[in-house]
Amino acid sequence: MREAVQGILVVLRTGISWPHVRAELGFGSGVTCWRRMDEWQRAGVWARLHELLLARLQAAGEIEWSRAVVDGSHVQAKKGA
Repeated sequence: MREAVQGILVVLRTGISWPHVRAELGFGSGVTCWRRMDEWQRAGVWARLHELLLARLQAAGEIEWSRAVVDGSHVQAKKGA
């Protein structure tokens, strides 16, 4: 599992394509990393992780809300709101 997370982070950090993530680099194959990312997305793992990180940062006073941006891709806008 750790290898899949590392492979996902490499893709997000570098922008390389999934097929270029090689098992020889210690991340597992790009296909496996992509499959894990998709499974975890469908299971709500990333959303829950995001919630937990925000809660911990909020509790520690580490969120600077004056720098936050909210848009329709993250917060549903109701009609008339």
